[in-house]
Amino acid sequence: MQPQRERREVRSGSGWMGMGKGAGPSALGIGQILSVFLCIFPAVSLQCKILKCNSEFWATTSGTHHSGPERAPEFCTALRAYAHCVRRTARTCRGDLAYHSAVHGIEDLMSQHNCSKEGPTSQPRPRTSTPDSQERSDSPEICHYERSFHKHTAPPNYTHCGLFGDPHLRTFGDDFQTCKVRGSWPLIDNKYLYVQVTNSPVLPGSLATATSKLTIIFKNFQECVDQKVYQAEMDELPAAFVDGSRNGGDRHGANTLRIVEKMPGQHIEIQARYIGTTIVVRQVGRYLTFAVRMPEDVVNSTEDTENQGLYLCLRGCPQSERIDFRTFRARAAESHVAAGGGNRGSVSVEAFTYKSAVVKCKERLPVEDLYFQSCVFDLLTTGDVNFTLAAYYAFEDMKILHSNKDKFHIFERTGDLTPGNSAPGRPSSPSSLSALHFLALLLWIQCGLMHL
Repeated sequence: MQPQRERREVRSGSGWMGMGKGAGPSALGIGQILSVFLCIFPAVSLQCKILKCNSEFWATTSGTHHSGPERAPEFCTALRAYAHCVRRTARTCRGDLAYHSAVHGIEDLMSQHNCSKEGPTSQPRPRTSTPDSQERSDSPEICHYERSFHKHTAPPNYTHCGLFGDPHLRTFGDDFQTCKVRGSWPLIDNKYLYVQVTNSPVLPGSLATATSKLTIIFKNFQECVDQKVYQAEMDELPAAFVDGSRNGGDRHGANTLRIVEKMPGQHIEIQARYIGTTIVVRQVGRYLTFAVRMPEDVVNSTEDTENQGLYLCLRGCPQSERIDFRTFRARAAESHVAAGGGNRGSVSVEAFTYKSAVVKCKERLPVEDLYFQSCVFDLLTTGDVNFTLAAYYAFEDMKILHSNKDKFHIFERTGDLTPGNSAPGRPSSPSSLSALHFLALLLWIQCGLMHL
């Protein structure tokens, strides 16, 4: 058994920083207070973009921790640009507490730094990365997951979970399920990390859903990282946390948590080395995909054991939320009517028959495993060809993140499974049951004769 590292949680205070007398113009408190509001009120309207305004302001003012006359014009320019951005969100954010907090915070900062409301609003040039943005070699050992194990100890076992498409879930235990799970659901909830997804209908009134919003909360941990919140939505895949930063804050091991932008607006990777975890988030078409690589001891570090059943990556979807797409596929194969299709604006939509969906999915996924079957299912239910790419990228991410190449491909099971599972086995036929009963009878008779 692997020794688990002793970890203690550190609760950091939160509140307005940079608001008192002599405060520097970085105004980091705006980022902190909005992060707190996001955690307390996660169901923020998808149309409200107040956090984007906050991130832009923080990125242009962080690193300026000392006030002075020479910095005042630059800071006031950034503050006016921030105020202008916030005003543009007034209509969609008027009922949002984070919005009202930002409005009052801007007024306070304007007064403290004698900034005029009239003047240039162009953003100062964003700060460039410094050597500190790289992972420090002198970070505490506890902030490097693999280094914390003794040399003679077996290396940790890593597991993988992924969510993509309409939606399809691969759990840490390599169970593959297709689920309804409309609305907000927790994917991961342990001592170090919380991940929640929101799935929305692909079309108004449609039963098909896909991930439209993703919230990831990295909980504060010893001298390594402050609490950080990452949020992605449809058409917005930021390369920074909601406070505008790209690492774990001001602690000594902060750079063991960082965001790496692989492709702007389409692909980011979050590296949390202090817990040995890598997260990949993509936007494919309009919707999001999620994949994670995590050590087993981190996976099982669940605080609330009574609610583990709601932790989808660990326990899977509730039986009532699972879809048997084997039955769906069989019905689709018998039907010659094209499914999917419809008007979805700029999204590429086609009407697919079962055969045409198979041909399309074969282009990217030649092996007829459950990733391939998921692709076919999504084309039949949505008609959106972007779901082909979602299944393809989910498989490619899994190959990078999964530690066992023998489990890359998952196929439909041949044994009986519980009702509602996405990969049920074939039921025993009456003839096979009769044969088994006959053999049992012969054995019983033979045993009886031997005892005569």
